[in-house]
Formats: sequence, C-alpha cells, structure tokens
Amino acid sequence: MDYLDGEFSRLITNLKQLVNSITPDVLYRRPPSVTLGENLLRSAATLEQAFGGLTANLWDDPFEWTLPETLSTTELVNEYLSEVDAARQRAFRSIAGDRELTKNILGPWEEPRSLFAVLVETLIKASDYHGRAVATLKMFFE
Repeated sequence: MDYLDGEFSRLITNLKQLVNSITPDVLYRRPPSVTLGENLLRSAATLEQAFGGLTANLWDDPFEWTLPETLSTTELVNEYLSEVDAARQRAFRSIAGDRELTKNILGPWEEPRSLFAVLVETLIKASDYHGRAVATLKMFFE
C-alpha cells in the first residue's frame, strides 16, 4: 500500500513540477489538439475521481470544475493539484493495510473490482495523461 501511495504522490509532484516549469502562456497553447494544460488537468481529474469514489463513493468525473476556463492560471492549477493531493492522502489513510487491497469494491463499472486493480488502473490512466502533457511541452521546444 505504501508503494502505491508513493507512486500517486510522485505523480502529483511531477504534475506540480510540470506546471511550475512553464510560463502561463504555454499552459493552454495550441496547436496540439489537446493542450499541455488539458492533459495535465485530465491526469489530476482521473486521480480526483478515483479518490472521491474511494472515500465518498462519488465517482463523478470532475469535468465541470477542471475546465481550462475555470483553472485558467498556473496558480489555480497548482491549487487544484494540492486539493487532489489532499484527496489522495484521505483515501490512503482510509486503507487500513495491504490486506484491504484484495477486497472487492463497487464502482461505476459492471463487476466489482479489487481495490488494488482500481488503484493501478487509475495510476496508469493518470500517468498516461501526464506523459501526454510532457510530450506536448517537448513539442514547443524542439
């Protein structure tokens, strides 16, 4: 469990470092069809959705409050990332130990899944969005 928590923590730290490494005009710069900021927000929203589901059984996609129009500056994005990190901490505090990772939970999917599977799937999906954001940043400087 500590390993998974550490991986989520590192991902959020990487997202914050990415936001802090750019100028505000790069956050939502186009021409990519999906901007660096949009990929970054999708990564964080994936985490928020999972942690909200695990702690409060609210599996809603946080799409509405993670729009670029709402989180229009790097400061606002950093605040949101801090909120996601707080949700991560609450979620992992609610897991008593590694044995709980094998327990099945109900969610928005058809069949119950193990807590471990939900966490790993979330980490993979959020990491993919993070990778897309990094790749978009590299496009601007090549």
